[in-house]
Amino acid sequence: MKRMQHGLSKRQRQIMEAIYSLNQATVEDVRRTIPDPPSYSAVRTTMNILVDRGLLKYTRNGRKYHYSPTIPHGQARKSAIEHLLHTYFNNSVEQAVAALLKSDRKGLSEDEYTSLLALIEKARKGG
Repeated sequence: MKRMQHGLSKRQRQIMEAIYSLNQATVEDVRRTIPDPPSYSAVRTTMNILVDRGLLKYTRNGRKYHYSPTIPHGQARKSAIEHLLHTYFNNSVEQAVAALLKSDRKGLSEDEYTSLLALIEKARKGG
C-alpha cells in the first residue's frame, strides 16, 4: 500500500488539496483554486516536485499537462492521521480526540456530539 509522504510545505498541501478537489488539474486550474497563488512557473515547479515525490502523476494533452493524485484522498487522509497519531499522541486515539476537544473553543453542536457518540458506539461493536 502506497503511503502519503509527510512533511509537505504549506504550498504543497494547498496544491494537493486543490488537485484532490478537482480530481485532475492543469497548473492554471490549480492557480485559480489556491489562495494568493504564486507565479505559473512556481506552481509548475512545485507540482513537478510532487511528481518526483510520487504524490502526483501527469498525462500530456497537446501542450498541457494534466496532473492527478497517485494516492486516493481517503488513503492520504488515513496516512496523515496515522502519522499525526504516531508523532504527537503516542498512537493514542483517545489522547488525540481529547486534544481536539480541548482546542475547539466553540465546542460541539448537539448534532456533532450525537454523531460522534454514534461513531464511538459503532467502533465499540466492531463496525
